[in-house]
Amino acid sequence: MENGHELIANGWFTETWDEQNWSIKVDEVLYHEKSKYQDILVFKSKTYGNVLVLNGAIQCTERDEYSYQEMITHIPLNCHQNPKHVLIVGGGDGGVLREVVKHEEVETVTQVEIDEKVVEVCKKHFPTMACQYSHPKLRLHFQDGVEFVKNSKSMFDVIINDCTDRDYDDDSSCSNPLFQLPYWKNLKQALRPGGIIIQQEESMFFHLDLIKKTSEMCLSLFPVVNYAYAYIPSFCGGNGFRLCSGDPDMNFKEPIRKWSLEERKKHNLRYYNQNIHTAAFHLPEFAERALYPDHD
Repeated sequence: MENGHELIANGWFTETWDEQNWSIKVDEVLYHEKSKYQDILVFKSKTYGNVLVLNGAIQCTERDEYSYQEMITHIPLNCHQNPKHVLIVGGGDGGVLREVVKHEEVETVTQVEIDEKVVEVCKKHFPTMACQYSHPKLRLHFQDGVEFVKNSKSMFDVIINDCTDRDYDDDSSCSNPLFQLPYWKNLKQALRPGGIIIQQEESMFFHLDLIKKTSEMCLSLFPVVNYAYAYIPSFCGGNGFRLCSGDPDMNFKEPIRKWSLEERKKHNLRYYNQNIHTAAFHLPEFAERALYPDHD
């Protein structure tokens, strides 16, 4: 094991997936430990700043984390009429929490993170993300999100599933149940009327068949299901987001709240705005045909 981690060789971290390699030059390994649930690695790089890696997959970097955090948060919250109660499943790096509390309408934020060690590590090595863990609106639980949601009934206006990717080689991965029908049935009953669910949902360039399968599953439960997309340099192929609502009149493509330039500056937004919100739902032709075959 070179430089403290088996995926670092000759000073380079390499993530391998779909028969591809994605490498970043490593300046220094800042942390490496196997928690009860996963392998946690943090390293410093010149190009991306500090980088968080879970089970060999990059989760966020200081350079571009805002693009993911802002999109997965502000798209659903700005589409809901009155998002008072928000649930975050996962999100141990703190980035989604940081963005959620920018919404004055939110009264409570419940976060359920299975791995306490991730929060501890991110408070130290990603302080600009994990900066709101003392916020008075936060209710933080360290437990299995699947079990928590199972016991939640009509509690939340917006549910944000900020989970790691599915592990196609390990059925025991703690994230895999979050992509399966029983969990989504429980998510549905955890919503209040007019509620919204969003979940990170892979790259349309590499996982379109899986995205289509998930869409079909969600359409068996919700009248409105959409897929949005964002560009995140450290996520090869970008990253998508699955949005669902039980409100048949929900239009995810048009935000209800449209923050002015002054408001965007106040909230220190660096990626999200009204135009990016709308553009995220306009997909390339190959994805549009696969996910919405009946649309013109």
